[in-house]
Amino acid sequence: MAKSIQKRKTTKEAGNLPIYILKWLGLSLTKRPWLRKVIIGFIIFLVVLTAGMHGIAQYYINKHSKQPLVIGATFSPYYAQSFGLDPKQTMDAMIHDLGFKRLRLVSYWNKSEPTPGKYDFTDLDWQFKKAEQADVKISLALGLRQPRWPECHMPKWAEKQPMEQWSPKLNDYITEVVNRYKYSPVLESYQLENEYFLTVFGDCPDHSKERLISEFNLVKSLDSSKPLIVTRSNNAVPSWPVGEPRSDINGASIYKRVWDKTVTQRYFEYPVPAWFYAFLAGGAEITTGRNTFIHELQTEAWLPTNEKGRAYHMNDVASIPEQNKSLSPEQLSDRIDYAIATGMRTIDVWGVEWWYWRKEVAKDPTLWDVAKQKVQESQQKNKDL
Repeated sequence: MAKSIQKRKTTKEAGNLPIYILKWLGLSLTKRPWLRKVIIGFIIFLVVLTAGMHGIAQYYINKHSKQPLVIGATFSPYYAQSFGLDPKQTMDAMIHDLGFKRLRLVSYWNKSEPTPGKYDFTDLDWQFKKAEQADVKISLALGLRQPRWPECHMPKWAEKQPMEQWSPKLNDYITEVVNRYKYSPVLESYQLENEYFLTVFGDCPDHSKERLISEFNLVKSLDSSKPLIVTRSNNAVPSWPVGEPRSDINGASIYKRVWDKTVTQRYFEYPVPAWFYAFLAGGAEITTGRNTFIHELQTEAWLPTNEKGRAYHMNDVASIPEQNKSLSPEQLSDRIDYAIATGMRTIDVWGVEWWYWRKEVAKDPTLWDVAKQKVQESQQKNKDL
């Protein structure tokens, strides 16, 4: 009985805790006028700051509102293979069924130079051929760090070499890639070292700014006719794209819903309004004169992990209910609408290979159909412009 009474008292006290805090705060403000001034000043600062950021966001959105909206996608034939898919069929479906007119392709160093000095561009050749046949514009990833895990795609033969040895060989490889494809009529831009300064994610041996600048200058010397893009991750590294190297176009990623494996062990949705990204793009344009696009929009599930690694797998039909908790068809539609609301007019989505697996292997075309509708809507709006 005594324990029951004590429990009720504890519960009541816990419920009254916010009231106690408010009373304490009110008493503190009464006794300390300076504290009241500090808090009021801080609130005014936040209001002015938010209003200024929102104003820049609206300026950016309005300035670019009449430009065509281009929804493209990242494509990796090796990621398609990890789902047991035929990469060529996957790319064909992306172009001819979904209707993408823009793709970001990868040029993994370990895939195209498995042996020192011996290059094999078979995979990139057939991708460029398909793009040229369908007049699909290409943004080509260059460098050591490129999309998909482990982020840095280094050949086995270079892994144990110091940077002083492998970096010049990487420059040789970049030179081969640029010289091979720079005359393609569909090559629109280059993207150098994907999210280079994102040190907390990926298996990478170096993030030195000097190497990035050196590679940037190398690509510019090989082909100055096309824009060179440097990308960043807004969620993990909200850096301002100033200083060297000064890219021709800024690339920003947007991830909205991830699995928090550290504290909550739950899905976490970043509570960031779309206009915040418009502010980043607008601020960058005002200070650097360069526009920004979304080089990686999270349109792929981010599944839970446990102490042994992945608790679920993307290519497991049994995990589809969990996949839908992370990214359902409705959430996919909302995610694309969110990206459009940022005002950035070029959006590269992420995870199309997974959608295709859902459609072809799991016999669930819901994600594919939503994306197809969104692409068609954007193309129709462009015609209306």
